[in-house]
Amino acid sequence: MIIGAHSIIYSKDPDADRALLRDVLGLPHVDVGDGWLIFGLPPAEVAVHPSDENDVHEFYLMTDDVEALRADLKGRGIACAPVQSLGWGLLTQIPLPGGGKIGVYQPRHARPRPMTAKQKARAASRRSAKRPARRKRRAR
Repeated sequence: MIIGAHSIIYSKDPDADRALLRDVLGLPHVDVGDGWLIFGLPPAEVAVHPSDENDVHEFYLMTDDVEALRADLKGRGIACAPVQSLGWGLLTQIPLPGGGKIGVYQPRHARPRPMTAKQKARAASRRSAKRPARRKRRAR
């Protein structure tokens, strides 16, 4: 049963990037030891796009007001990229101290509702119903 998604951001300065996610974006987190932070995210979605290559993945955060987010981050000394108006949304990028960047967009597309616990349970029962019954071995 799928219970969530785990994304990884690779960084040349992970401590600085973790600090930005923790202190600037205010993402909830747990320390799993030795300063390794795992951050909680809001509900997520995944899409599959056509490509000539496999194993190419992208990670974006979403906001309901990209301009307000940029203004807030500018007030904290973080200069985001200019907003691009694309068919599917308004996109900016947050620079990470480690040299990378995270795309953040205000979606224009319809959004699915997050999976509920009830839906997870139904999916699990459908999967188990499709499995062939296991035969019990007889003791000799």
